[in-house]
Amino acid sequence: MANNLTLAVAGSRKTQGIVEYCANLEHDRRALVATYTQTNQSELKDRLSKFAGDHPGIKTLGWFTFLLHDFARPFFPFMFPRRRIKGFNFDGRPHRMAKGIKRFLDSNDRVYACELSRLAFELIQASKGTLLRRIECIYDEILIDEVQDLSGYDWEIIDVLLESSVDIQMVGDIRQSVLATNARSSKNKKYAHAEAINWFREREKKGKLAIVEKTQTWRCHPDIASFSDSIFDHSWSFPRTESLNTKKTEHDGIFFVRSEHVSDYISKYKPQCLRSGANSGKDFDLDYLNFGLSKGMTFERVLIVPTAGIKQFIKTGKQLEPKPSASFYVAVTRAEQSVAVVIDDSGSSPIGFWNPQS
Repeated sequence: MANNLTLAVAGSRKTQGIVEYCANLEHDRRALVATYTQTNQSELKDRLSKFAGDHPGIKTLGWFTFLLHDFARPFFPFMFPRRRIKGFNFDGRPHRMAKGIKRFLDSNDRVYACELSRLAFELIQASKGTLLRRIECIYDEILIDEVQDLSGYDWEIIDVLLESSVDIQMVGDIRQSVLATNARSSKNKKYAHAEAINWFREREKKGKLAIVEKTQTWRCHPDIASFSDSIFDHSWSFPRTESLNTKKTEHDGIFFVRSEHVSDYISKYKPQCLRSGANSGKDFDLDYLNFGLSKGMTFERVLIVPTAGIKQFIKTGKQLEPKPSASFYVAVTRAEQSVAVVIDDSGSSPIGFWNPQS
């Protein structure tokens, strides 16, 4: 099948897989590699330059840049004759009741990022096939990395692309759905964050898409991989993670650390400290990274200051909602060798406490 989705666990070298795929493309193939975050764009460009720098037909763009360059700017007159887009407004939003051109452009004719995918989709319809034919003339393949970051009208655009002559290759990890191109959009809300797995499975049942699961992690110690699998309920039907990390150190696995021992633990193991956001972790004066910002990073050891929901999950097994599950999954799977969670009462959890005397 020409349209494929690879769902890969944390530490499975997803981005490198895209790079190696591109390096092996025939030189007459025209491929676009698109992703949402600037960090991932930079990483892709660097790796593609190194491994596929001699390939003339590979282009790397941010998702918004793709929509702006290949949808919005060239086809805006189909909806608004004699008007053009003069810039990009990332943070602004139109008035709640705005209609027509004011729904999409601010007073300086800059397109709102939060409305760009809706505009792109409406231009597909307004152009009556012209926009899609142009896409088919420009690209033979479109590869989308970190596809779980898409949201709202993005799914409508992907639906259209899946019906085109362009081969669509998507890579991501639904369990790391902590970002969104348009988190406030009500469009396709039922597919928000980790719920996007249902969108993909529905398309697979319709024969529009083939899903491949990559379950091996080179990053996480087996105990960490096993614990990460428990964060999402079995009803999600995610496959079990297989760890290929065979490294052994003096401190491997999952541990709980009591509040009174946090300072000693950090002094001994030097973990990267993680928290859900600026409003958490205030009981400790630590050098934190937020869960979301840590996405894509790797550390030998992490120490997590949990939210109330995570504490409840640990103590009772009560499952988290999809978005906090994804955030916790990201935090846990940043670690190669050890994960420590700060908690004083572990309830029914079988995980043991770290003893500073050991």
